Amino acid sequence: MSRGRKGIALLGSTGSIGTQTLDVVRRFPDRLKVVGLAARRSLGLLGSQVREFGPRLVYCEGDDREWATLLEGGGVPCTLEEMAVDEEVDLLVTATVGDIALSPTLAALRAGKTVALANKESIVMAGDLLTRLAAEHGGALLPIDSEPNAIWQCLRGEDRTVSRLMITASGGAMRHATKEQLARVTPEQALRHPTWVMGPKITID
Repeated sequence: MSRGRKGIALLGSTGSIGTQTLDVVRRFPDRLKVVGLAARRSLGLLGSQVREFGPRLVYCEGDDREWATLLEGGGVPCTLEEMAVDEEVDLLVTATVGDIALSPTLAALRAGKTVALANKESIVMAGDLLTRLAAEHGGALLPIDSEPNAIWQCLRGEDRTVSRLMITASGGAMRHATKEQLARVTPEQALRHPTWVMGPKITID
């Protein structure tokens, strides 16, 4: 877009990072515009976001009846890939879980977009490809998940090459456990994160 306000497409708009992203948009309405919103199932919240931000593009996995209700707030249905490469989109924010973000992320980078990536699975599956596409097509990858973002911020402005980076496993339900206690941890104990409710897959990962 780059014609005043920066156009944003947000994949995973109803999750924690997605709702925080929209909080930033609320704070800077003169600088940011929501072009597209995508969510898998939380259609009540997605509908309220569509009514508030008026995106032109919308994606969800609802049925025809749910779609009709959702689109009362405006917007037209599209695929994630179509949303990612839309000419009004300057920044694709991927705040989804699992592999659903990989294809639109690849499409955005091929189109020279900037991608703010909170989806670890995309990096695990195709990190080399993503970074290569960003370099080849003039796009950019910006890590917005907490630990990668902290490292990225620390590295900005460094005038020497960093040989090694380490992220300590300092959080989670087992952060005070001894080796002997870790050997006896049950799945139920591991799923009781002391701070966040992130679902079983991300909690265990």
